[in-house]
Amino acid sequence: MKDETDVFAGVKARQQRGRIPWVWLTLIVAIVSGMIVLFSPLAGKIKRGLLSLRADQRRSTQEEADLERQIENRLRAEFEQELAAKMREIRESTRAPQTTPAVPTADLPPAPEPVVTPSGVDVRTLRSGIPFQSEVVIASGQQASKERTDKDSYKAEYKLTVKVPQPAKTLAELQKVSPDIEKILPKLPQLLEKSLVSPNFQVIYNNKISRIKKDANLLQELVSKHNFYDLETMLHLRDPATNRRVFLMQSEMDVVSDGSDGDRLATMPPEIVESTNYQPFTSYGWKKTGTTPNPMIAGWEKRITNAKEEMALPATTAARKAWLKERIEYLTRGIQDMKARSFLVAEHDPFIVIPVNLLTASNDSYAPRIGDYAVVIHNKKLYPAIVGDGGPTYKVGEASLRLAKEINPRATPYSRPESDLKVTYLVFPGSRDEERSAPDYEKWKKRCEELLGEIGGLAPGYALHTWTNTFPTP
Repeated sequence: MKDETDVFAGVKARQQRGRIPWVWLTLIVAIVSGMIVLFSPLAGKIKRGLLSLRADQRRSTQEEADLERQIENRLRAEFEQELAAKMREIRESTRAPQTTPAVPTADLPPAPEPVVTPSGVDVRTLRSGIPFQSEVVIASGQQASKERTDKDSYKAEYKLTVKVPQPAKTLAELQKVSPDIEKILPKLPQLLEKSLVSPNFQVIYNNKISRIKKDANLLQELVSKHNFYDLETMLHLRDPATNRRVFLMQSEMDVVSDGSDGDRLATMPPEIVESTNYQPFTSYGWKKTGTTPNPMIAGWEKRITNAKEEMALPATTAARKAWLKERIEYLTRGIQDMKARSFLVAEHDPFIVIPVNLLTASNDSYAPRIGDYAVVIHNKKLYPAIVGDGGPTYKVGEASLRLAKEINPRATPYSRPESDLKVTYLVFPGSRDEERSAPDYEKWKKRCEELLGEIGGLAPGYALHTWTNTFPTP
């Protein structure tokens, strides 16, 4: 640093004597040239080239930031090395007698034009499957003191485009999801003549849009494209001869794995009993008839004990204590419910899940209700079931693990049996039994056969699946 200081002092002295103005000019040109290289498109190309050399692997946000910083440092180091070389040239030239005449001002090269970093566009696909295009627009501005107070000098605009689908209405459109549906239900073409689109089709998509707007405004992760387009249609059908109403829905099939019943399943794995995510309840429940306690009670009682111990700790904050108190009250009510009632068990009982806002829809005689009988059609097979639980208001197409595994043996609570919109759900509104009781699979099958008969029945060669009892022997 001392040598550079001496050089600048010497340059200044000679300038004052009017002997070497070209030295100062050379220094300025060197600095400007370096700055042009550093912030020019060439630097951007260098930077992109360095980025391309990194390993092809997923990196965290912190790793990406570190990599960007390393590249910037490398570019700056190259600039500083180039500037140091220019400085050495200046030092060498000042040691020899200056004999070159000064360059007239009129012959000086013109000052370089201001360099503006070019704009850029990036197109990629987000993890949720949504194509995402980002554009950074660079423009020349005024002084920083002015641009700092201008609200338009540094801003971001976010635009999300979503197309809301139209429901399938015709037989041809329904056959895109279930190609054999006309063969299975011979009277379906006649039923479709006066069918109506359920108003809940639009309600479901409105709920999806509301959720997307909220997440987008907060820059949170959006619902995936797959889950947004999970509903093909919702139709209201009615047989004019029997007046039997049918709620028809076409969708995919996700998996639920909730439920418990001490009378039929006295023990459950510890990872389920102690899980804070597993729900021991389903909307369909009935009065407990046996004396064997619900196996989930032990896990919930342990959670209450842990909560009380945490509340007694001096370090527990008041806010945390308030939350723990509410949690204890919830767990206590749940234990009382498990002592009094039994519930479906998704691993063993075949049932479907309907959005809770449909289950509670008023003034809708076609809206499914808990306990209504249902038939699920996938490919050429038909499965009897009931509406057993309520789900989110923005998602459709869910069934119990038992039903899912029958459709696809590889299905798990984390792997759906059918990802495409190839499942048709038929729900018979108002068909539920007056009194709820433990599942009787043979009764369910016979009742579904009767209800199908009221809309023309099944074509020859098609029959409902027969469920077997998979609960362990008491």
